[in-house]
Amino acid sequence: MRVHIFRADGRVFGFTENEAGENLPSGFGPWTAFKTITMVRGEAQPGVDVDECIDDIETHGLHLTDAHKRITGQVI
Repeated sequence: MRVHIFRADGRVFGFTENEAGENLPSGFGPWTAFKTITMVRGEAQPGVDVDECIDDIETHGLHLTDAHKRITGQVI
């Protein structure tokens, strides 16, 4: 899965398939494009649980972390 990563204030990161990050919650913004990566289930990526991230994107359209901890459930 091709995932676009955006950074908000502090250590909050948003992960989405939406290239512009338009589906990320405005309450954490402003969002700044950070990088784009390809995520594959079972393959490690620094700072994020790939399987959890893909699950959230497939279910909610996005995945959010704060200091590398999942906070998606606090927003959805």
